[in-house]
Amino acid sequence: MAKERMLQFVTVNREMPEKRPAELRSQDFHEIYRDFAARKAVEQSSRCSQCGVPYCQAHCPLHNNIPDWLRMTALGRLDEAYAISQATNTFPEICGRICPQDRLCEGNCVIEQSGHGTVTIGSVEKYITDTAWENGWVKPTKPEVERTESIGIIGAGPGGLSAADMLRRKGFQVTVYDRYDRAGGLLTYGIPGFKLEKPVVMRRVEQLEASGVHFVMNCKVGEDISFDAIRGQHDAVIIATGVYKMRAVGGPGVGQTGIVQALDYLTASNRKSFGDEVEAFDNGDLNATGKRVVVIGGGDTAMDCVRTAIRQGAVSVKCLYRRDKANMPGSQRETQNAEEEGVEFVWLSAPKGFTGNGAVEGVVVQKMRLGAPDASGRQSPEVIEGADYVEPADLVITALGFEPEELPTLWGVPDLAVTRWGTIKADFRTHQTALPGVFAVGDIVRGASLVVWAIRDGREAADSVEAYLAQPASVAAE
Repeated sequence: MAKERMLQFVTVNREMPEKRPAELRSQDFHEIYRDFAARKAVEQSSRCSQCGVPYCQAHCPLHNNIPDWLRMTALGRLDEAYAISQATNTFPEICGRICPQDRLCEGNCVIEQSGHGTVTIGSVEKYITDTAWENGWVKPTKPEVERTESIGIIGAGPGGLSAADMLRRKGFQVTVYDRYDRAGGLLTYGIPGFKLEKPVVMRRVEQLEASGVHFVMNCKVGEDISFDAIRGQHDAVIIATGVYKMRAVGGPGVGQTGIVQALDYLTASNRKSFGDEVEAFDNGDLNATGKRVVVIGGGDTAMDCVRTAIRQGAVSVKCLYRRDKANMPGSQRETQNAEEEGVEFVWLSAPKGFTGNGAVEGVVVQKMRLGAPDASGRQSPEVIEGADYVEPADLVITALGFEPEELPTLWGVPDLAVTRWGTIKADFRTHQTALPGVFAVGDIVRGASLVVWAIRDGREAADSVEAYLAQPASVAAE
């Protein structure tokens, strides 16, 4: 019976959940994809070929057992599908929404390679877990045995929260410290609601609180509490701060008002969605309403900015990127969504400087061409001399990527070893740092990366912490 329900990819075409029309979705911050109906989720899951070597699973950082939960969905056994999904992923409903499936699981689907169109894995993953929430299948963790050991986690983003979840399941006492007033990190304040509505994040935080995780918010390590104090209060510490320092743009006129960083802009918008008072938004500094907006960058953060500006009522939104569309680092799916919503992409363009007299009036744009490949194999952009022009702008948002903060200096911990890029040095298997009992996960180790990798790191680090605390004290101290 089960076999007959699967392998339907020859007769059933790939179909994504319906996307809300661009002219409607660009007016609000709600998610743009409608939910799968039960019938459609079953139908699309049945397209899975159940291949012997599931490349979708192999190319998922969490190695989610995708074929099995697709099969359970096709059979209508959603409670079992959720159990399988939750076994390897702390936040499947979040990954289903924001993972770049086109580059990971779906991009490596066997039937996609044979020309039949990939299984809509991400949409089904979202459907399974949303259904689990609706039916009350998602419960707070109740460990079989409470342990006395205490773990401190610095950072309430996806890496820290996934570690907290797994450690509570093991019975450890867990305290999470974070600089913001709400947990979630970039899930809360960096990613816009049209990709990830905030109640989805908040209900996971509430579940962790109900499971016994203690949160200490508005707490800046190095200012409100020292790193040494946290180490002294806990048997082990996990650093999961992420990378929040944005790369600066250069050139004449860069210090003028109206030139802002992407994270400041996105945080202000997300805070408004919570109903917070945000002075920099209300006075127009971080608000695109009625402005000509230019976003500099080509990654997913740049896509979040241009699509947010559209929703805020910008007069025009243009995105400058120094390479062409084929070499853009951001998700092609997000680029398409942005184009549908009215964003204009100016390919092979880079900022040279800015015009204005204290307040930005335009971006001096250098036209580029692609030359020889760089060290990564991508073609390096080269300036076309004499082709500069000025792009009018009232608001310029720079989205050039993230760098790690200088944690050893900020925290007064010179023995915390870092790489030449400023990321923390940690064993790639155990996530242990140079300091005994201190582990590090996510972007602060990898550099700016994907949420799914941070989740994996957090889960692995929880196992390593357990193993570390099981050692004799003399061995653990080495």
